[in-house]
Amino acid sequence: MNLKVGDEVVVITGSDKGKTGKIVKVIRSSNRVVVEGIHVVKKHQKPNGQESGGIVEIEAPIHASNVMIVDPKTKKGTRIGHTTDKNGKKVRVTKKSNEKLD
Repeated sequence: MNLKVGDEVVVITGSDKGKTGKIVKVIRSSNRVVVEGIHVVKKHQKPNGQESGGIVEIEAPIHASNVMIVDPKTKKGTRIGHTTDKNGKKVRVTKKSNEKLD
């Protein structure tokens, strides 16, 4: 998976199609990501010692294939490629503008 925490992504399918947000969590075992403000669901929570109970809204994970990295130049979704820099280190680059990520 080419996605990392902090990447700006756009949702390409589903009920939140077209919305953008930053990745909060990456779940590599199930190939899913949690994006802030995207796929917000209501959860019934029992009260415990620190928090009161009630209905809370949390961001649920979505499949990584349903998001695309936002190109820093064009501000649109793009695919990711890999190249090596001058030092021989592997870096992520965008396919549309060949802009380096990270």
